[in-house]
Amino acid sequence: MTYSEVAKRLRLPLGFILGITYLVFARPTPLTLAVGGAIALIGVIVRGWASGHISKNERLATTGPYAHTRNPLYFGSFLIAAGFAIAAHWALLLLGVAFFVLIYAPTMQRERANIAERFPESYGTYAANVPAFVPRPTPWKATHPDADEGDGGFSFDLYMKHGEWKAGLTYALVIAWLIYRTVTGI
Repeated sequence: MTYSEVAKRLRLPLGFILGITYLVFARPTPLTLAVGGAIALIGVIVRGWASGHISKNERLATTGPYAHTRNPLYFGSFLIAAGFAIAAHWALLLLGVAFFVLIYAPTMQRERANIAERFPESYGTYAANVPAFVPRPTPWKATHPDADEGDGGFSFDLYMKHGEWKAGLTYALVIAWLIYRTVTGI
């Protein structure tokens, strides 16, 4: 079994374990909660925006956030994790970065190979113009035939199909819990 396969299998269980541990031990202050909560909210918005632009395995997504980064869902997840880490204590940000490097980097590598195989005529140009993780400030305009067709606008149906509303709900519940812990000191 390759490291990438191990990382894939560990991603969700480790995420749940870290998430539960976080909820038990997080002790935010009003300032860290405001800063971290804002960063995490941006991550939720990025993930929602991305989910409304992707038709997995059907076409190469190059519009919306995919014109800025090839992995906006993972970038959004990173912002959520970073924001919640900052809300509890800045040192947790180091754990979040390590988790992404060790678990998500191999996942993104594996997915890149899959997408390059599915869209061999267009992925090379896309990858050469759009960064893998940290977004470029201006959107790239695709000029290849198997990229997003039509206007490439956000689709609420895709957003719902991908169940991304769950990230927003989870964000709201975690923020409510952190506010409760901040106010009560529990």
